[in-house]
Amino acid sequence: MLAGLAGTLFFSQGLAMATPSDTNLTGQAFPRINADLSVTVRLKAPEARTVMLEGGDGLVARPLALTKNAEGLWEVTTPPAAPGFHYHWFTVDGLRINDPGTKTYFGWGRDTSGVEVPDKDGEFYAVRAEVPRGTVRIEWYHSKITGRERRCFVYTPPGYETDAGRYPVLYLLHGSGENERSWGEQGRANFIMDNLLAARKASPFLVVMDSGYAAYPDAPPQDRSSQTAAFRDVLTKELIPYIDGRFRTRADAAHRAMAGLSMGGGQTLNIAPQHPELFAYIASMSTGGRGAFDPSTSYGGAFKEAASFVKGNRLLFLSAGTTEPGFHTSVKAMHDTLSASGIPCIFFSSEGTSHEWQTWRRSLRDLAPRLFRPD
Repeated sequence: MLAGLAGTLFFSQGLAMATPSDTNLTGQAFPRINADLSVTVRLKAPEARTVMLEGGDGLVARPLALTKNAEGLWEVTTPPAAPGFHYHWFTVDGLRINDPGTKTYFGWGRDTSGVEVPDKDGEFYAVRAEVPRGTVRIEWYHSKITGRERRCFVYTPPGYETDAGRYPVLYLLHGSGENERSWGEQGRANFIMDNLLAARKASPFLVVMDSGYAAYPDAPPQDRSSQTAAFRDVLTKELIPYIDGRFRTRADAAHRAMAGLSMGGGQTLNIAPQHPELFAYIASMSTGGRGAFDPSTSYGGAFKEAASFVKGNRLLFLSAGTTEPGFHTSVKAMHDTLSASGIPCIFFSSEGTSHEWQTWRRSLRDLAPRLFRPD
């Protein structure tokens, strides 16, 4: 996490060791990553009275004030940041704006700036020239359940276009405020898969990344139970049949997995255990931070009968970052309770990361080799 809350100001001096973030737009020098992994941001706003830097876990714990120089450039340097991807934005005289130096990513319910802080262990999600690459396709399909067109992204592994084989499928869900773009852009799921496959650490499978939001046409906008049911119906009655009809899949539970992070992890635990005819592999990342887990009542009582659950399940995987407030403790407790009740369960712990993409990138790296093993 952060070494402290106070930002250190500097404008031109001391930047020799700094490099632009990988998430910057072409030719943009800021944000810059410094040798100690602090991040320097800059905004030209000569008429502004106040500029604040804000963001999610791992970059700033609370808003940081920027200072203006004589040329009208506002700048601040964060404390050393956690490695990985972090959302950020500016608040200028009370108005929230994105960083004009970076690409935008869908997070916090809107297009939001992002900064990538290098990780010495980040080779597993790097874009490597020597590694064969899969393909990420955009698929549009009509949902009769919602009355809308929907979009999903589908990763097919290297070789899919040239062979005639059939493949297992992982349905991979994003978190709250994100969408179907997020696992590919912020999570780098396709590059994680490419690198694992090149190292022969995982079996090839498709990855389907759809939006976790759905609503019946006549449902009240804020009816969460209705939205949960609508997404379950879209997934089980429309998306899975669409993917099985459109791609060369192995269309049975033994070759189908469901996983998600945060909100998507909750959706996974509320849907997949209730449908053993559809999913034999279940993974939830950073989910379960509120309330105690009870196998007899939690998630619709899906874990109440251990023998019945184990009969249809080939993997139950849970994960969390060690610095996630509340989540790491509660997810580990859920794992321990399940194991004690006779349900085998894997727990992956991401050291030093919070409720952020580095936790979930690492989780996918650990999860993928466990899926669809021949044994």
